[in-house]
Amino acid sequence: MNQAQEKHLKDYTKPAFTITHVDLNVILDGKNTKVTAVSTVRRNGEHQHELVLDGEQLSLSSVKLNGVAANYRQHDNQLLINTDQNNFELEIVTLLDPEANSSLEGLYMSDGAYCTQCEAEGFRGITYFLDRPDVLAVYTVRIEAEKQAFPFLLSNGNLVDKGEMPRSGRHFVKWHDPFPKPSYLFALVAGDFDLLSDTFTTMSDREVKLQVFVDKGNLHKAEHAMASLKKAMKWDETRFGLEYDLDVYMIVAVDFFNMGAMENKGLNVFNTKYVLADKASATDDDYHGIESVVGHEYFHNWTGNRVTCRDWFQLSLKEGLTVFRDQEFSSDVGSRAVNRIHAIRVMKNQQFAEDAGPMSHPIRPESVIEMNNFYTVTVYDKGAEVIRMMHTILGEDGFQAGMKCYFERHDGQAVTCDDFVNAMQDASGKDLTLFRRWYSQAGTPVVTVSDRFDADKGEYHLTIAQQVVSKGVKGQVLHIPFSIELLGITGQSIVNKVLDITKSIQTFVFDGLENAPIPSLLQDFSAPVKLVYDFNIDQLVHLMRYASSEVARWEASVQLVSQTIWNNVAQLQQQQVMVVDSRVVEAFRGIILDANIDQALVAEILSIPSASALIEQVDKVDLDALAKAREFVVEELASACEDELLARYRELILVNNAGARAFKNVTLSLLCLVTDAHESLVQKQYYSAKNMTDSLGALKAAATGQLSCLPMLLSDFESMWESTPLVMDKWLTLQALVDNDDVIDQVKALTKHPSFSFSNPNRIRSLIGAFVAANTYQFHRADGEGYRYLTKILIKLNKTNPQVASRMITPLIQFSKFDQQRQQLMKQCLVELKSLPDLSKDLYEKVTKSLAE
Repeated sequence: MNQAQEKHLKDYTKPAFTITHVDLNVILDGKNTKVTAVSTVRRNGEHQHELVLDGEQLSLSSVKLNGVAANYRQHDNQLLINTDQNNFELEIVTLLDPEANSSLEGLYMSDGAYCTQCEAEGFRGITYFLDRPDVLAVYTVRIEAEKQAFPFLLSNGNLVDKGEMPRSGRHFVKWHDPFPKPSYLFALVAGDFDLLSDTFTTMSDREVKLQVFVDKGNLHKAEHAMASLKKAMKWDETRFGLEYDLDVYMIVAVDFFNMGAMENKGLNVFNTKYVLADKASATDDDYHGIESVVGHEYFHNWTGNRVTCRDWFQLSLKEGLTVFRDQEFSSDVGSRAVNRIHAIRVMKNQQFAEDAGPMSHPIRPESVIEMNNFYTVTVYDKGAEVIRMMHTILGEDGFQAGMKCYFERHDGQAVTCDDFVNAMQDASGKDLTLFRRWYSQAGTPVVTVSDRFDADKGEYHLTIAQQVVSKGVKGQVLHIPFSIELLGITGQSIVNKVLDITKSIQTFVFDGLENAPIPSLLQDFSAPVKLVYDFNIDQLVHLMRYASSEVARWEASVQLVSQTIWNNVAQLQQQQVMVVDSRVVEAFRGIILDANIDQALVAEILSIPSASALIEQVDKVDLDALAKAREFVVEELASACEDELLARYRELILVNNAGARAFKNVTLSLLCLVTDAHESLVQKQYYSAKNMTDSLGALKAAATGQLSCLPMLLSDFESMWESTPLVMDKWLTLQALVDNDDVIDQVKALTKHPSFSFSNPNRIRSLIGAFVAANTYQFHRADGEGYRYLTKILIKLNKTNPQVASRMITPLIQFSKFDQQRQQLMKQCLVELKSLPDLSKDLYEKVTKSLAE
């Protein structure tokens, strides 16, 4: 095995050659697909280097330079051409077998349709090329295929020609994209689809054709995606002044896809999960997810396509910025508080774990082995938080001025994160020198807050200290925007502002106060840091009741219940009786009964932190004690508030909106933890449900309470939805998350179910991915059976789809918080993986870095 060598940001050099124009002729013919690439190549500067092109798993047919057979050689997945010409035409003919491509990268078959995935380095699986993001070319693409099987032949740009080949039963289509793009944005799709068409009139009064292609029979499920696209286009014009630039915008939904979606210029390829929806088969969360992802990929047209990355170390340039933009889109068109809560959960539960693990890296990594491994929550979500902090520091006007400057300077270019920060700094006049460290420094900063009140002077002193340590190395001081609110004893807001933390320790003094205020700290998660402050119960209850920010109220509830759970872990360890303070119960009872709180927010508050979320709050975890303490606290809260929960549930049955459904369904799950006497409510909701949210809510409640009706309901659900893959994914996930000792055997059995396939990433993620990532107690069973099962799956996927395998290994490499016995069992599995003779680059990087810890 040729383990890929580590690449370093510091070693970046400009390409020795560039390609300005590409004419692709793709003749789709099953296992004998032929690709002819004619490129206009130009030497960059004066040098005598060979032209080095990347290629993987290609059958090379011919190479011509200016029409004459070229002098070339092949070595280590590269084609090296020796020439002294400065400008020339290069023709390369390759033969492909898309049907045998199980990696779902490059050109492959997806349920009978041809499809491509070229980000990050998939284009080299189509033809030999300068497959790097700083080589931008204008593409013209001719596609030929059998017409009856593949009536739609799609690629980037605008349609410029098409024709019939009647004698062969084939046809061709020609596309031209006038905007130079890197090879990772190339796309091709060929198949037979249902087509939903619409139009959008831009702010400059241009009419753009909109098309959503879906599998036959799913046309009615494409309407929400189309509506989301039009909403996103309008929002980007209104909020950022950005207009779409081609004559047509296409979305194609495919079932076999490693990612959520891909922003290929003018031709977005989507996982069906983020396109198909109707009320019968999709939940409220599905609808939200589709709107968010459609928006995200559309927003990439400017933040990623028109201005792209110079190299893959700069991935957060496009992804962090575009995640911020899609978060703002969702917040502007929906609930800002709930959307912010969802983003915070991702950061605290997943990104903090990544920062503390063997794959910790800055949002602009310094080195990589396999680029696919850096499509991470750090690059995407922490990257978005860094953009959000910049927005906080500069304000909306300053940020918009920076965006305008960024596009004016760099439209049509491949640039760096520094170029973006420079544009923000120059346009706003704000010195961002200190802030830049967020791009190069790994680890989660810890911000420790202490305070004191001087009653004689009426002064409140707030001292804030910051520190970041990553892999034992102390980091530099960062610029941290730290949002606070000071509340009076009657709940009035005294101070509400953002403090600029730019030193290792700073003290802020607030005067003119009659009493010690209650501080709301790091409001709305104004920076991606861990907050350390010794809140007491009364303070947290006060914040839950009076904080101006809804997010701060939710944060206080999380801290209150987390504190209660950890107190009971300590009680167990000291062999003492567990207890829940009556003030905690009353705080939650007050939330349940408060008719003035947004119902979606109540649902978030009542969603008790998961085991994985709680584990991220500590350095070491006693998992067995945590399981007992969390179960005790949840059941105590539910039992104490049973009457109120039941009363609200009965009220909410009559309300038909997403917030009410969320509140109702979390209420039902809590009731089922109290007693199985509420089983009749579950069955009634399930059989009377008029939407998937309520159907699945009943099933989840039955699974949470492990009610006797669960097998019957699962069987009914299966018979109703067995022909709808995305719904069966939900069915698989539900069973993978049941917390009982038989669940691993159940997961194994479900891999043989007709709805499951190891060749489809959606199926793998819905069953095995859900089990290893979210069934914390059962995956981390003390006997190690969860670890051994995942290892067997990874060995299987290593050969067929290394990218999916690499993403699924995450819970196995984040072992540092667990006891020595579990750590040893996890490491044994990693050693077994490392010994594989054909270990993929994707897994090799993560396994070796984990074992080096």
